Amino acid sequence: MGSVPNIAARGRRVVAVAGRQRRPAVSAAVTCEHLTRRFGALSAVDDVSLNVPTGEIFGLIGPDGAGKTTLMRLFAGILTPTSGRAQVAGYDVVADPEGVKRHIGYLSQVFSLYTDLTVQENLDFVADIYGESRAWAQQAKAEMLALTGLAPFAGRLAGRLSGGMKQKLALMCALIHRPRVLLLDEPTTGVDPLSRRDFWRILADLPAQGVTVVLSSPYMDEAARCHRLALIDRGRVLAVGSAPEIAALAAGTVVEVVAADVRGTARRLGDQPHLAGLTVYGDALHVRLSLPRAAALAQVRTALADTPVEAISEAEPSLEDAFVELVSR
Repeated sequence: MGSVPNIAARGRRVVAVAGRQRRPAVSAAVTCEHLTRRFGALSAVDDVSLNVPTGEIFGLIGPDGAGKTTLMRLFAGILTPTSGRAQVAGYDVVADPEGVKRHIGYLSQVFSLYTDLTVQENLDFVADIYGESRAWAQQAKAEMLALTGLAPFAGRLAGRLSGGMKQKLALMCALIHRPRVLLLDEPTTGVDPLSRRDFWRILADLPAQGVTVVLSSPYMDEAARCHRLALIDRGRVLAVGSAPEIAALAAGTVVEVVAADVRGTARRLGDQPHLAGLTVYGDALHVRLSLPRAAALAQVRTALADTPVEAISEAEPSLEDAFVELVSR
């Protein structure tokens, strides 16, 4: 695969020709202070403060119902905060939500493009809505179709695309007007592994072009692809930092147990003293104990002396380990 069209550089040439004015760059692409959104008695977003610098891939990571989608909609100017403030691309989401919308690309969880238009027609329609020049739109469209592998399907109705193809089309439509901030709400959920890999290849090129990416995901493996991330649960931010920084918040010693019956092994260890957490990873189990390394290994080996296991060893704490601990606190 090639690289994405150089949105920033080509954008300056097209803007000069068209006479359009762009707002000067800002150091922080997204900022919010004490941002809260309530639905009745439920606080879907609860006193969230974040700062996302320009040119970063920033992840909002948490389980379903954590408040990620509500936070994304607040950033997009779709919802109004109950309290607090937020700025996106230099525009206040309450005072100037239309300014926010002009300078962001937004990809929601639900495919929202026109299913009775072709891939090419959807792209042309979005470019026209944002007033992009025909020259820019044609060039960007051709390059993005080639990049995403959708060029052979340019004439296919959007409603007849696979899930992965729909997400790629939605991403192209979110980029074609040269946004400063790209908001992606669980963009790879339900997408096949190959399309998911291609999706991340495209995203990885965007920060170098001045496009800040803010995405939400329930997948911890996607968190490792972000420059920084925020762990979110029940509307509150539990921790902010790089993946290694957050993983290091998991206290104690992590012992990894590989066994054929992982869940049965977990049950055997569930009542151990000094147990801080148990996390299953396929055929492996992470046992987190508030003990030094030697004592933790000895305790697990003793507890499983009569249980068939393949290996017992110390492991580095993972994001999942940190998340479990932070939630339990």
